[in-house]
Order: sequence, then C-alpha cells, then structure tokens
Amino acid sequence: MNRSLVIAATLALGAAPAFAKPAHYEIDPAHSSAEFVVRHMEVSNVRGQFTKVSGSATFDPENPANDSVEATVDATTINTHEEKRDAHLKSPDFFDVAKFPTLTFKSKKVWKDGGRLKMTGDLTMHGVTKEVTWMLEGPSKPQKTPWGNTVVGVTAVTKVNRGDFGLKWNKAIEGGNVVGEEVNIGIEVEMIEQAPKSAAAAPKPAK
Repeated sequence: MNRSLVIAATLALGAAPAFAKPAHYEIDPAHSSAEFVVRHMEVSNVRGQFTKVSGSATFDPENPANDSVEATVDATTINTHEEKRDAHLKSPDFFDVAKFPTLTFKSKKVWKDGGRLKMTGDLTMHGVTKEVTWMLEGPSKPQKTPWGNTVVGVTAVTKVNRGDFGLKWNKAIEGGNVVGEEVNIGIEVEMIEQAPKSAAAAPKPAK
C-alpha cells in the first residue's frame, strides 16, 4: 500500500524492545505529513498531502494494549501540486476547509497481528466520524538528535471510502467516474520523546 491521511501518528509502537518503559511522544510537525492516493479518470493516480500534522502518543513496549495516539491534520494545507485542483479540494465540493479546517484521529485499540501492529480508532473528516483500522510500520530505532532530543519514526496506512465521510462530488465518464471512491491514506511521523511529568521540578523540602 502506498505511504500516503493522520493522522495519525500512530503509535502503538509497543513492539520496540529498545524502550524499557512507557513513554510519551509529541509529533514533530516539521518532519511529518499526511498523504493520500486516489484514482483519476480510471487511468491514473493523483497523490497529495497535508503538510501540517500535530499530536501526541503514549506507548508501552511491554503491552501495546496500553498505547494511545491522538493526531490532528490541518486540512487547509492540502497540496497536490496543482493550484486549481487544491482550490477545488478546499471548497464545499470536498473538504470544505472553511467549515471543517481539521481532520482528527483518536485511537481506541492497539494490538499485535503477527509481526506487525494494528490500531483502530475514530477518524473525523469533513465533520463525519468513522472507525478505521491502521497498519503500523515501526517504530524505528530511537535516535539522538544533535540537539539532545530522542526521536522515532512511524508510518500508519489505511484505506477508506471517501463517500462515507460525505466527500461525494464526482462526474460520470464512460466506464466510471472522474474521481475514485477508494482512497489510500497514511501518516508519516517523526516524534520527539517528552520528559515524564513526574520529572518536573518538585518543591524542595523545608529545611
């Protein structure tokens, strides 16, 4: 499946043995994006992306059932490298970004399926919420940045019918429609580990 919206970062990353305890991460918007692929005119694929993704994730390497993720995608950042098409996608015919400026995802369950992780949760797009299942790739091995942060990367992919979310605009052509109904969507995220809240400065005992 093409790495194409997410989301939602994703992150039931529980399988990585490099992590010794549950950890909390924040998505780095500068190194993350939500992408999609949809059929055009029954002959080719159109690829696009949303360039601003934010959110957070908590995962437990010992028990993926404790993992969780929340992600927000800025719908106004849609980019298919064609100005007129992008304007149409932002219009009420499709995402109606003036009314629905974001897409969101909130996980409900994470589990292992063979050697990979799967995650279900609520995807809200165009004001409609549906449960979707994501296949997860990762997490990558943790890396230390030159600035002292610890980061990991995760990919999540899924497939939806756009009509289920009220994105129903189309034009009939011989043998089909201008825009395909099935959309491959996904999220590529880089996440920064956050210090435990308990590590915040505690009041000093009285002398």
